[in-house]
Amino acid sequence: MSRKVWNRNKTDVDDIFAYNIALNVIENEEDQEPKSVNECMHRKDWPKWKDAMQAELNSLMKREVFGPVVRTPEGIKPVGHKWVFIRKRNEKNEIVRYKARLVAQGFSQIPGIDYKETYSPVVDATTFRYLISMVVQEGIDMLLMDVVTAYLYGSLDTDIYMKLPEGLKLPESCKVSSREQCSIKLNKSLYGLKQSGSMWYNRLSEYLLKEGYKNDSICPCIFIKRSGPEYVIIVVYVDDLNIIGTPGELPRAIEYLKKGFEMKDLGKTKFCLGLQIEHLKGGILVHQETYIEKVLKRFYMDKSHPMSTPMVVRSLDVEKDPFRPPTDNEDILDPEVPYLSAIGALMFLAGHTRPDISFSLNLLARYSSCPTKRHWNGIKQIFRYLQGIKDLGLYFANPSKTGLIGFADAGYLSDPHTGRSQTGYVFTVGGTTISWRSTKQTIAATSSNHAEILAIHEASRECVWLRNVIQHIRGSCGIILDKELPTVLYEDNVACIAQLKEGYIKGDRTKHILPKFFFTHDLQKSGDISVQ
Repeated sequence: MSRKVWNRNKTDVDDIFAYNIALNVIENEEDQEPKSVNECMHRKDWPKWKDAMQAELNSLMKREVFGPVVRTPEGIKPVGHKWVFIRKRNEKNEIVRYKARLVAQGFSQIPGIDYKETYSPVVDATTFRYLISMVVQEGIDMLLMDVVTAYLYGSLDTDIYMKLPEGLKLPESCKVSSREQCSIKLNKSLYGLKQSGSMWYNRLSEYLLKEGYKNDSICPCIFIKRSGPEYVIIVVYVDDLNIIGTPGELPRAIEYLKKGFEMKDLGKTKFCLGLQIEHLKGGILVHQETYIEKVLKRFYMDKSHPMSTPMVVRSLDVEKDPFRPPTDNEDILDPEVPYLSAIGALMFLAGHTRPDISFSLNLLARYSSCPTKRHWNGIKQIFRYLQGIKDLGLYFANPSKTGLIGFADAGYLSDPHTGRSQTGYVFTVGGTTISWRSTKQTIAATSSNHAEILAIHEASRECVWLRNVIQHIRGSCGIILDKELPTVLYEDNVACIAQLKEGYIKGDRTKHILPKFFFTHDLQKSGDISVQ
């Protein structure tokens, strides 16, 4: 917290050292989230945490989560519990709410006995970006609602017993037993249990389908209801519900949700899942400035000098390439250097609003198991690049009626150390990027033509999925869609374009390329894709 670093091999960890550390902790404790009830009680903001804990207990009682207090049945090991504290912040990183959760320690649950299914789908970033572009194109509203204590609505499919929380009194029937011999049976799912997410999704899905909403396995977190020319789309990400629709259907959807669940209406979607969504006159801007500032501060790069590029120029000389694998005489970074943490933080950024760092991040992520100082300097280069343009994002302009367009390319021998090429593709709707990828190819390409065929094969697979998602959403909403028009996929290799039009032909230059990579030819033949 004080930004000082000590070498554990050269530092005397004595009383003086410990005292200085304690002083730093005391000075900075208000910036940290409390880890226990006891820690909360010794803070200046204890009244706010106390109110948050009481609100959580009131919710548990209101939802009838707790069943009877009983003697723990033989052979049953009750799960533990813990209080978790967090302060909710807005798009400006200001504290807006103190939140306390009583969570079950689900790590002690036994598979097949205490739980069966744990999977719970959430909307993916690509679909969410497309829906934002649809909001701009159709001129409709997008509102955000939050389900209060969402997991407490799900009914359990197995018997779960939990140790008694502090402050809960023993009933008369259990007075003869010690507190350790008793447990409380759970009626509803609780945060921390393995199956809670799945139980909540099943509960919400059942409630919406009963009202006439439709969803498809291609995007199971998109629920759509149409009433004549009016329609509404409910986008589910755990307890955050983005509601998109026409003025006539939108209020009815909100009213129906409020009947079944306790909801908080947050108005127009401005901050969701770390994304800042600005509604401007000419369209919508989606960026992650607050998240970038948080990451830069976390890795002590918030005072760094900005850079204009996300990576340094690579040398054609393999021996001088700054991104080459570690050599025998190079030292691997100590575990204290947060290389993996930095990669993970940047991956969230690159996958949501910043395709400009995708290639450099993909390059550095290859050395996660054995990074050197050169690779760490590459990470810091990305941080310094982000420092210069924190608010760069995706701008969905209005009006724009351009449909889905794709661009595919390959970098032949992009990784000369392993003889692999790089695949890259981008898909835009209305001129704004909604899907992108930059990844190293898994097999060695024998020519630039071969590399391009592998790249466009990957782009074609993404294109098929995107077309299906778009057709499902727009078709369910009753929005006219020209299904016959193929998606234009741009490619810059003439030989590749010619081969994909003719199909797989066994010749000296193509006989080694597997026929499955000519999947794009079949898509062109069926009218789904037009390679240009």
